[in-house]
Amino acid sequence: MNNLIWLVRASRWARNPPSKRMVMLVFGIIALGLVLVGIEHLGLWPDWATVNNPRRPHLPRP
Repeated sequence: MNNLIWLVRASRWARNPPSKRMVMLVFGIIALGLVLVGIEHLGLWPDWATVNNPRRPHLPRP
């Protein structure tokens, strides 16, 4: 059933494609995200902008 919904969405998108400005906006946002990931990967991200232990929240043990 989910595939049918995506097929209908693709059909609507093919009939009314997004404008060039919208496509450029989406690619710009993706590029900005990739730049931020690259900066963090290289270690250039400042410590004040880093969350402490973001991947493993501390849960108290009973």
